[in-house]
Amino acid sequence: MLLLAGLGNPGAQYAWNRHNIGYMALDSIVQRHQMGAYRRRFRGLITHGRIAGVRLAALKPTTFMNDSGSAVGEAARFFKVPTSAVVVVHDDLDLVPGKVRVKTGGGHGGHNGLRSIDRHIGPDYKRVRIGIGHPGEKRLVHDYVLHDFATADQDWLDRLLPALAEAAPYLVRGDDSGFMNKVSLLTNPRPAPPPSPGSDDGV
Repeated sequence: MLLLAGLGNPGAQYAWNRHNIGYMALDSIVQRHQMGAYRRRFRGLITHGRIAGVRLAALKPTTFMNDSGSAVGEAARFFKVPTSAVVVVHDDLDLVPGKVRVKTGGGHGGHNGLRSIDRHIGPDYKRVRIGIGHPGEKRLVHDYVLHDFATADQDWLDRLLPALAEAAPYLVRGDDSGFMNKVSLLTNPRPAPPPSPGSDDGV
């Protein structure tokens, strides 16, 4: 069994903040794979289902970002899943907007949600890092992550969120490279090759 957690802050005022892309991604996966309605438990909202035959619980902590670990830790202990079976989806300032990378373990990079999870279950869980870009100066980071995405971001969000959901079977099977490749292909489709000389162009 896997525990898949998407990070964000609860409440309508935060719904479209850059910091909430973990929530957005998890919602897209839950909807695409028909996992059912969330219910309140483990200091969060949780639902259950299967993707590619893998049983999993999908959790959105509602403790606010800087205490995400209390919800993730409580759910992990209840389901008796090891840290290696926890997957956390979160925003990442160090990646360009729309870029997705998967890694296991490592530091929290100043991310308060990851810092909290590290305290509760240790650092050796899998992270799905979703790039939101950087405002350019450290002093601007707080306001940047707690502001809504810009209108210009809507295009890549509309491509990325469904792509994450469609590629989820690779992620839950542990094929991280396959997951990243699938997301990249879906969000940056290769152009069709030009017709070869002498081919019937349909005219």
